[in-house]
Amino acid sequence: MASTFALGARTVGDVRVAALKSKSASRGIARATARPVAASLGRVAVRAMPGAVATRGLSLKVAAAADERVEINSRAPPALAVESAERASSAAAAPAKTFAVPALAFAAAVAAMAPAAPAAAAAAAMATINQADTAWILISTALVLFMTIPGLSAFYAGIVKRKNMLSVLMQCFSLTCLMTLMWYSVGYSLSFSELGNGVLGGLDKAFLAGVTKASVWETIPEALWALYQMTFAIITPALMVGSFVERMKFSAVMWYCSLWMFAVYFPACHMVWGPGGAMAAAGVLDFAGGIVVHITAGIGALVGAAVLGPRKENKMVAGNLVLTVLGTGMLWVGWYGFNGGSALAAGADAAFACLATQIAAATAAIVWTAQDIAETGKASMLGIATGSIAGLATVTPCAGFVGPLGALLLGVAGGVVCRFFSLVVKEKYGYDDSLDVFGVHGVGGFIGTCLLGIVAAPALGGFNFETTVAAQSAIQCAAAVGTAAYTAVASYACLMATKAIVGGDLRVPEGAEQGEGLDMWCHGEACYTLSEGEIGGGQPAPELANNVTPPAPAPAP
Repeated sequence: MASTFALGARTVGDVRVAALKSKSASRGIARATARPVAASLGRVAVRAMPGAVATRGLSLKVAAAADERVEINSRAPPALAVESAERASSAAAAPAKTFAVPALAFAAAVAAMAPAAPAAAAAAAMATINQADTAWILISTALVLFMTIPGLSAFYAGIVKRKNMLSVLMQCFSLTCLMTLMWYSVGYSLSFSELGNGVLGGLDKAFLAGVTKASVWETIPEALWALYQMTFAIITPALMVGSFVERMKFSAVMWYCSLWMFAVYFPACHMVWGPGGAMAAAGVLDFAGGIVVHITAGIGALVGAAVLGPRKENKMVAGNLVLTVLGTGMLWVGWYGFNGGSALAAGADAAFACLATQIAAATAAIVWTAQDIAETGKASMLGIATGSIAGLATVTPCAGFVGPLGALLLGVAGGVVCRFFSLVVKEKYGYDDSLDVFGVHGVGGFIGTCLLGIVAAPALGGFNFETTVAAQSAIQCAAAVGTAAYTAVASYACLMATKAIVGGDLRVPEGAEQGEGLDMWCHGEACYTLSEGEIGGGQPAPELANNVTPPAPAPAP
């Protein structure tokens, strides 16, 4: 049951009480969730029950046996009141306060104020859904999906050889479809169910069971939350495609990414963002996916490139840089939904996240280009495009926790370090990270995660008031290293399993790689075709006499 309740003359939040299990007829477990109504109060992180930390939005959870007391521990900003109309301190740095009421009285008060069934659930949901937040997340969802199709698809396809462009587009498009079904069937439940453990959720929400129009997540419909997170699950494996383009079988790509989602993505998502996640409980901060998306995809891509080996034709031959530039623009714009939408509200958090996104991307692009000019004397279009993506990846884990100065520093770090790994380290160690997935996304997400403790400090205009720079940095670095190490092992296991499934060879035949290309070998189609005896524009080719090229036809009047 759920209802908006008021103490005195002030509406303070919405409360849900639901029995999770029963120890005996007279003794049970109840869980309540209280959410302040005013979205303008900003972000708050509260430790409300053992092993669980609410770090996203204005929420806290409490649990107690029916004959025990419910305790709500709040760290400052929201004005929470319980029964006696007492309120937590409004000072951001105030110490935690505890309010206690008998659990049965708490549940009874909520039940008494709930609207009459059967309209109770729908009315309560209408009362707690914020229309502005819902509108912003709807837009953000579309923006993040736009990042994969067509953004990432175009960015990657423009860099590879023309004979392989369609294979990249096909892989990204197919992964969009496949990940949608995987997320709907089990992915959402494994990531965001409350009935699992600190590593993985349960299966109680498989096929979105229990997600109805009355279901609410924070201040938006739960169906929208599931859809928004689906777009993250879509783009993460699609990022890895850039590391094994032009040589990996289509079937191998699909199998590897599918197995990888179960082994890496779903656990990482639950541990960082899911209810009771182990990393969240340890104090790890990841605003929009530095750990969940970029470190995991970067390491998964690096392992894939190492296992596959280099391409036979390893020289970069961009088939269509215009397509890459258009894809870069789509990614940059879409990143507003990626980072800004992760605030889960239309407010100051989203505004600062978008501001940080813009500054970091622009800074990294300029820094990358400056290095290109210093080394070659020329400003590279591919370089400035890649630099902007490096800045976007680097700021992602920090976007909602940093101010403009922190974003600027992250952009500089991304432009320097990501370029070094993409050009110098890759060349030195000889791995064929074809489109620099590891160098840009993996390294960018890693350094952003590790630097979060520094750039989010109030001294640099950041918003992390909860922990010291040293403490937060230690937590972040441990999480980044641990995630990278686990992802490397799990990715290798997934590749070995994929190799067995697809018949022992992950690569297309050498003749296809060096000859007709993956477009024709895998899909029987090509991006650019000319019929026999035809020239551009569909005009028949004129007969040649004595090997003399005839003059161009006069333009039509």
